Amino acid sequence: MNLFPDLKRKYSSDALSAREAQRLAEFIAWGPIVFQVSRLMLKFGILDLLRDSNGGLTEAEVAKETGLSSYAVKCLLEASLSIGTVLIDPESDRFSLSKTGWFLLNDPATRVNLDFNHDVNYLGWFHLEEALREGRPAGLKHFGDWATIYEGLSSLPKQAQDSWFGFDHFYSDSSFPEALKIVFDKYHVRSLYDVGGNTGKWALEAVGYDKEVEVTILDLPQQIGMMQENIAGKPGADRIKGYGINLLARDARFPRREGGLDAIWMSQFLDCFSEEEIVSILTRAKEVMTDDTRLFIMETFWDRQRFEPAALCLTMTSLYFTAMANGNSKMYHSDDMKRLVNQAGLEIEAIYDGLGQGHSILVVKIKSEK
Repeated sequence: MNLFPDLKRKYSSDALSAREAQRLAEFIAWGPIVFQVSRLMLKFGILDLLRDSNGGLTEAEVAKETGLSSYAVKCLLEASLSIGTVLIDPESDRFSLSKTGWFLLNDPATRVNLDFNHDVNYLGWFHLEEALREGRPAGLKHFGDWATIYEGLSSLPKQAQDSWFGFDHFYSDSSFPEALKIVFDKYHVRSLYDVGGNTGKWALEAVGYDKEVEVTILDLPQQIGMMQENIAGKPGADRIKGYGINLLARDARFPRREGGLDAIWMSQFLDCFSEEEIVSILTRAKEVMTDDTRLFIMETFWDRQRFEPAALCLTMTSLYFTAMANGNSKMYHSDDMKRLVNQAGLEIEAIYDGLGQGHSILVVKIKSEK
């Protein structure tokens, strides 16, 4: 199995002592309450208070500042000691922020992940076993009666919707500046299909970066409606069109563009589908490609991450797809995506790694005849 160096070191040997391994096993067993305690330490502002204090705070001082009862503060602080987000000075009984607590408080990715898991996934995780056995998003029923979460995005409760888009955009947006240079400076794209374009963020970036490019967003009809509302009146919106399509339908064909098509853009899109569905989508994309058309697949492949914590986030995100999104997709290993690209009659021309929050771009073309 191909793994980037930091992952290979972490995943191919067991460096924990027996006592450390036992503690980690207990940490897993108590994982749900570890999550909720840590979330509430943030929500109640306790981690902020500890960070901003001079020399730490006592339980009584935390209770006074937060308005929580002494009992509530004692439970949260003692649990947080065991979790590792706070430290205590045994001489003064003052609590302070640990390194882990600092990251929980200040790391943007961690905060986005925490909100996403609480507001979108937490109750749905209870149905993970059912989802794995049946191949459907069994946890989604918490929100509504949809086959996939994408059909219901426009109808999710506001907090869940904000956290879903916050998660989605955080990871994609950080890679946009570098991706724009690749697509428009290296490949000189003038016509582009943005497949699964959601709210039109990439399309707006594209028309802002290149004053000649014309973008057509291909997405579910209800998403096209949200996109059109979002881009209305913004610079370059006149060069963005929408095309409603359900790409899960095998007879749904990509529209043919008069004059040909320079590029097809799929950002954080194919991870929303099973392997069989990916081959179907790529095969249909190939129908509107010429030898000069390039298909850009931007994904966070878990095996191509520079640092192991990123791979942890991605392999866990796979189970969001299982329980909540559609029941059959995941964050893919790059070797799997290469295999699916080849099955669709396409081939990879180039790979760009390390964009933004760990994205890679596969540049794909029609497979050459040999």
